[in-house]
Amino acid sequence: MSQYKVPLRDMQFVLFDVLDGEAEFQRLGFTDATRDLLDAVLEESARFAENVLAPLNEVGDREGCTFDKATGKVTTPAGFKQAYEQYVDGGWTGLVSSVEFGGQGLPQAAGFPQKEMIDAANLAWGNFPLLSHGATEALLHHGEDWQREVFLKPLVEGRWTGTMCLTEPHCGTDLGLLKTRAEPNEDGSYAITGTKIFITAGDHDLTDNIIHLVLARLPEAPAGSKGISLFVVPKVRVARDGSIGEANAVRCGSIEHKMGIHGSATCVMNFDGAQGYLVGQPHKGMVGMFTMMNAARLAVGLQGLGLSDRAFQNALAYSRDRLQMRALSGPKFPDKPADPIIVHPDVRRMLLTCKALIEGGRAMSYHAGLQIDVSHNAPDENEREQADALVGFMTPIVKACLTEWGVECTYHAVQCYGGHGYIAENGVEQLARDARITTLYEGTTGIQALDLLGRKILQLQGAGFKVMLGMIEQFCADNAGNTAVAGFIAPLRATAAQWQQLTMQIGKRAAANPEEIGAAAYDYLMYSGYVALAYWWARSVAASEASAQPDSFKAGKRETAKFYFARILPRTLGHAAAIESGSDPLMTLEAEQFDT
Repeated sequence: MSQYKVPLRDMQFVLFDVLDGEAEFQRLGFTDATRDLLDAVLEESARFAENVLAPLNEVGDREGCTFDKATGKVTTPAGFKQAYEQYVDGGWTGLVSSVEFGGQGLPQAAGFPQKEMIDAANLAWGNFPLLSHGATEALLHHGEDWQREVFLKPLVEGRWTGTMCLTEPHCGTDLGLLKTRAEPNEDGSYAITGTKIFITAGDHDLTDNIIHLVLARLPEAPAGSKGISLFVVPKVRVARDGSIGEANAVRCGSIEHKMGIHGSATCVMNFDGAQGYLVGQPHKGMVGMFTMMNAARLAVGLQGLGLSDRAFQNALAYSRDRLQMRALSGPKFPDKPADPIIVHPDVRRMLLTCKALIEGGRAMSYHAGLQIDVSHNAPDENEREQADALVGFMTPIVKACLTEWGVECTYHAVQCYGGHGYIAENGVEQLARDARITTLYEGTTGIQALDLLGRKILQLQGAGFKVMLGMIEQFCADNAGNTAVAGFIAPLRATAAQWQQLTMQIGKRAAANPEEIGAAAYDYLMYSGYVALAYWWARSVAASEASAQPDSFKAGKRETAKFYFARILPRTLGHAAAIESGSDPLMTLEAEQFDT
């Protein structure tokens, strides 16, 4: 079974040294979010993740969820319900939610380390409370007063959980094809009828009620995505005054049997005239759903990060213990029959790749969380707008890159173990299986790429991109004489300049041929992720040198950054070449010629 130890020191380093979190939180009005308080929160959360959730990870994978076809009820693996009760009793469900609705009112960025811990400890369990936050955000920003009053408090308290019901059997990403319908009732509610699939935590035994956010069509709604409305549909009926009624006409039809996350219930949900309430304006449901989806996309990026870190920890421990052959330059441990495999360059390549992607990705993702706080609370309107543009720009990068790197890092962990990584008893093969879903749900990597290039760059004219470029240039200018990062400034500036050049090049080609957007999107996304990580590695080294961290910690940051710039950042060259090749290599082969 794989082990997990929360990397508290690095989490605290990112939050307080790299991002200057304590000062930022005070500036933004979070007066209670002091370093002492947040350290205590992180330490207690770490104990819960390590001692309660992590031991259940293998249990959930082995047992999975069970489905009773006669009743439509889903039962979670042994220990999951008790762990959830502890989670609720500890007040963790409302950590970053508004005090008005029973939350603790801490900054969003303060919740990112906690989310990473949960996902590393037990990703499948973490999926049950995952979408409650998104449902809370959707109702907070788009719901009526009575909806916020009735639904938000139980969601924030954790007494109820939330879901996001988009996908149908005949449509996935293309939501304009959905058929679920909403018929008005005399009392102002709606009767929701249709089938939704791939619904995470659609049914379970952890709470008494589940709040479904459902996309459906009103009668005579316009065709396509412009005719979609959003509805809140509880598993157990809830009246406008908050009183609880009978079971609603919504039921789980089955659960999926999956490659990984066996302990997470992935449900087919059948709505048969279920009572629901309109959220927001008619035919404007995509606005509310994207509020929920964007929160979930950042959260899934943290899932990739957490799995990467757990896989790395176990691969590192194994590589220090496993004896195999001698170092090419001669024995490093002559008192042993062979050297531990960590002396071998290729093993070090895999371990350093994981370390570089994890620690750089941690800084990048936590900064995105901080930008949410800035966008809502900064005193200056222009600063709020820039932060909002930046977090919108970074969301597809965080989601896609951290999950793609999660697949890469869990793969490297299996490779470090060799054949022992392929068998179940060591637990790393579970991490590899679990990681695969993170690149798929809440929008595949390809969808994130199209969102980044098609919407955030071309449609929104690169508003967030310009902010990011400005951050890079400001850092380079401010650190021109900083010897600690002297070797990083020139390559960072060069890749940022090429990033800008490629962006303009794609824009010009797309004006003549829209296929150029889809042809360039994936490589543009990955290029963007590697440049962003270069910035965060340079910034992390600068922060470490200025911090009170021990010399060994500083040396670890410096050497890992050198590895990143030498061995990983050059991946941008391949992505740039692919972008520059245009759409012809992808589009000229006829469909019927693929199988010849």
